[in-house]
This record gives sequence, structure tokens and C-alpha cells, in this order.
Amino acid sequence: MTTSLVTGGAGFIGSHLSDRLVAEGHDVVIVDNLSKGRIERLHGALGAGATLVDLDITSDEIADLFSDFKPDLLFHLAAQSAVRPSVDDPVFDATVNVVGTVNLLEAARKVGTQRIVFASSGGAIYGEVTDPATELQPKHPDSPYGISKKIVEDYFRFYLDQYGLDYMAMALGNVYGPRQDPHGEAGVIAIFARLMLDGKTPTINGDGSQQRDYVYVADVVDAFVRAGDIGGGRLLNIGTGDATSVSELYAALANTIGFDGDPIHGPSKAGDLARSVIDASAARQHLGWNPGESLESGLDKTVAWFREFA
Repeated sequence: MTTSLVTGGAGFIGSHLSDRLVAEGHDVVIVDNLSKGRIERLHGALGAGATLVDLDITSDEIADLFSDFKPDLLFHLAAQSAVRPSVDDPVFDATVNVVGTVNLLEAARKVGTQRIVFASSGGAIYGEVTDPATELQPKHPDSPYGISKKIVEDYFRFYLDQYGLDYMAMALGNVYGPRQDPHGEAGVIAIFARLMLDGKTPTINGDGSQQRDYVYVADVVDAFVRAGDIGGGRLLNIGTGDATSVSELYAALANTIGFDGDPIHGPSKAGDLARSVIDASAARQHLGWNPGESLESGLDKTVAWFREFA
């Protein structure tokens, strides 16, 4: 049986990934310090036999954890994952995202872990783009968060070249779906959906022309699982390649929910990218992966979940 360790496994994406791995027969160990992760997301995985360890990825105890479980695969999703907090506290951002990642790499190579699949960010590492960004797009991150995601790619390459520790880095589009937190710096779909369902009018920052690449969480999980099976020591974009403006997204969500209010427009956020869209052709070729969920269908499933559970 394959032993898979999932950091950030009580998070939005990580909990879906944990469910998928358990369903496919993996022995799953979930590592999460529960600062943002929620145990209630893990009822299915834990009920099916997954193990939850409350631990920070920067802890010295990570080495002991790897020694105990000796994971074959590491799915690394734990992160300081918000842009504005990274600007406010770049030291904390680098400690979690860079030092924490190197801590995991050291632990993994010492116990002979076969492969690491890492959650990077297709928006944060490339910065502003005109056309859908390929993996050859120059990386000009506009925040400490994006810089940290860019930096660790060199560590992954070093550990592959020096120790033979295979990896796949997944540059994700704007991931959405059930279980996403509708508060704080959450994804815009979760925020808008929760407000509309509560009869409240969402605020669009700026004129609403900002374009993003929205990719459904189950499709992202499928890409992670394929990457765990295949490997290859490279970065792959995981998105749809479709540009959807915030105004278009608002209209689509309002139609799905039956909300008839016009949006409120507030000031643009400093540093907000006008366009962030990624080309996933390489993932199609290397992993045989395709995003199977249309935005319309994905919004239907997301709204249905919010109606019932959130």
C-alpha cells in the first residue's frame, strides 16, 4: 500500500485530495497545524482510516514524523497562502513557505520518499500576463508570497539533482468549489456565493474587468493524483486557459443563485492583477489531464454545497 502524507490536508484543497487518496486505497497521513484547516472537512477521510497529526511544517518534529510513517509520496499544500499578509509580514511568509518546505525536503530525502507534489500558484509566480501564461513565461512575482513560491522551485531542483528526490510543482489557477472558506482572503467565488445566498450584495473591487482562470477543485485534485503517479521533476500549470472577468463571474453566480441585485463597486485593491490566466497544455501532454468541469457546472455544485453546509 502506498503511504501518502498530505500537508495542509485539513484545508480546502487538501481535504478533497485526502478524500481522493483514501478512496484510491492510499494509507493517508494528514499533517496540519489547524491554524486555517478545519477538522470538520476531514470527517470522510478520517472515518475511512486516514491519520491526522497536528503539527507545523517548520517544527523539528517533522523529521520524527517522517521516520515514523516513511511516506512514499508527499503532497505539500501547507502554506501561508495569502498575498496581503505576506506583504505585512514577509518574514513569517518566508519561514512557512521557504523554511517549512526545505524542512520537509530534508525529512523526505532522509527516509527515501519517492516523490513530492507541491502546490504552487499560477497567479502569484508569473505576475501580470497578457496571454495565457505557459511555463516558459518569465516569473515576476509581485508579492512575498509569490516570491516564496518561486524560490522553492530551485530547492526542489537541487534535491532532485543531488538526491534523486522527484517532484512535481503545480502552478494552480484560481481554485474554487465546495468547502472553500467564504471569509477573509478567501476565493471570490466563495465570498460572493455566501453573500448572495444571505441576500447581501457583494462588492467588486474596481470596475470588474479583472480576469482570472477559475478551475474546479476536483479537477485540481485529479491533477495532483496524476502527478503523484507520474512525476517528472518540473512545473506544470493547472488551469483552464479561459479568462473570466469578475463582472462575468458575478453575473454567472447571480444567475445560478437567483440573486437580482447589482454589484457594489469599491476601490481597486493595490497590486491587484488585471489579468491572470494560465495555459495548461503541458499538463495535458505530460499528465493526460484535462479540466473536466465547466464554470457553469462547477458553480452549480459549489452553490449547492453552500446552500446545504455553509
